[in-house]
Amino acid sequence: MKRRSFFYFLAVSVVVLLLTGIGGCYWLVRGSPLTLLQGGTQATPEAAIFVPKQAPVMVSILVNPDRLEKLRQVVARPKQRRRSRQEIDQIKTTLLANTGLDYRRDIQSWLGDEITVAVTTSDYDRDSYNGQQPGYLMALATKDVEKSREFLQLVFSKQAIAPTDLEFEDYKGVNLVYHKARPQPEQIPKPLTKRILSGAVLGDRFVLLANHPMVIKDAINNVQAPDLNLTTSSRYQQALNQLPPRRLGLVFLNLPSVVSWQGIESTAQYESQIIALEANRKGLLTETTLLAASTPEVASTPELTEPVGALQYIPATSGLAIAGTDLSNLNNTALSQLWTQVAHISTSGYDAISRLINQPLANLQQRWGIDLAQDIFSWVQGEYALALLPHTDKLTADWVFVTEKSAATAEGISHLDALARQRGYDITALPLADQKIAAWTQLTTTPLAKANDAEDAITIKAKVLGVHGTTDKYEILATSVEAIDAALKAYQNGSLLNDAKFQASIEAIPQPNAGYVYLDWIATQELLERQLPVLKLVEVIVKPLFDNLRSLTVSSYGSEPGLLKGGVFFRLNS
Repeated sequence: MKRRSFFYFLAVSVVVLLLTGIGGCYWLVRGSPLTLLQGGTQATPEAAIFVPKQAPVMVSILVNPDRLEKLRQVVARPKQRRRSRQEIDQIKTTLLANTGLDYRRDIQSWLGDEITVAVTTSDYDRDSYNGQQPGYLMALATKDVEKSREFLQLVFSKQAIAPTDLEFEDYKGVNLVYHKARPQPEQIPKPLTKRILSGAVLGDRFVLLANHPMVIKDAINNVQAPDLNLTTSSRYQQALNQLPPRRLGLVFLNLPSVVSWQGIESTAQYESQIIALEANRKGLLTETTLLAASTPEVASTPELTEPVGALQYIPATSGLAIAGTDLSNLNNTALSQLWTQVAHISTSGYDAISRLINQPLANLQQRWGIDLAQDIFSWVQGEYALALLPHTDKLTADWVFVTEKSAATAEGISHLDALARQRGYDITALPLADQKIAAWTQLTTTPLAKANDAEDAITIKAKVLGVHGTTDKYEILATSVEAIDAALKAYQNGSLLNDAKFQASIEAIPQPNAGYVYLDWIATQELLERQLPVLKLVEVIVKPLFDNLRSLTVSSYGSEPGLLKGGVFFRLNS
């Protein structure tokens, strides 16, 4: 078991270590001359030459973790500096605990500016008898060949029970080292293939580690026969051309291979996906591009070159805001296709973001007893803004929905009134400042505690399911009188549209775009943790990112035939 788990722990350790370091980019403050803003020292992963064209997944980080850590130490305040150092040291120690390695002692001195981890194949021995045997390959750039060779010797000496456990082989001029497969009992007709840690140093550039020598041999073959490796894939090159020039790392997915490897049922029409990570002075932008095998028919997505006007009625205290135009055609837009596509692939980080946003919307549907797509979205043809307003307890919230008036608005509101009546609610006109609003109300009675000889007494209360009101240009719906009052006051006293934090977030999103989803992490953290308990586990895994996260913004933009683009911007402490 120890041998079998070593490669897993090493791969997870290095990748999470780097992502954690990147998560600490809150020290990229305004006016800083830090060169990290220009991305890694190289534009593309050199280790892609080891990865076959059909590989399901390749993850590359193009910056050394010490570079991130040192830059943070330079600009952080003394107290933050100590805390930062303690956090990273603890993560390094914890992640490498099962490998017998120490990062500073065994890795730091020779590690270069690239780490690439790939699932090269879903079955490296192509033997159906023993089931799928995925091939895992890690390529670590080295800046000191001799020290990296010493590292390789150290790795295998720590894993070997005895020196005779090791096998050395010369394969096409490359020295391989790996563990011998132990003899199986004779009664087993055909031994199952086991994962065997293997490694090699290739030239003066890379240390390779894999879960079986066959995986490294295939990597060597890919180098010597260039038409086999990923760098010669037209889809990979096309995807690279869509990336921003300043990137810290990327993920490339061969979607049909991912579907086969993970056993996912998918009807998605896109075959490749690339995700790039880019730093700017306010946070991190992850951009994704999806490429189709053929050119699908995509309805034209409304393109916005300025913020949505409906946000004038969204309070600056909103925890979640979704804004755009023309919800009536939502299912046929590039934005919808992007959202659907990434949700199908469990390896995509966008799936987690999808859950963050979909759960609150599902709660709203349940609260009102409606189908949002059918009962509201279907008649919204102009601008819209939907927002979540957390209460002061941060555990409950109200909703506000603002839509630009159109020919279909009056009929849509009448339909909602009819649905409220079907649930036993009355439509009550109420004054609110100088406005008239309509509320869906239901009278309820509650017995009062009575004194010794007092007569029975009851109190009558009006339960409010929702309210709606109108302005010259917009119709506003909300889940409470307080919420619609906050929306109307936002127009006069300062809305989300004028909020500096919101403006900083949407400025990072390329224009034109199809609108955006904005999540204020500080305002909604407790509420989302209550609705999604698994979120706390994610926060522990990437703690520095969540410690410094202030908001995230999701958008879709740059749709072309056969290609979908979108991004997520993480605004961090500055």
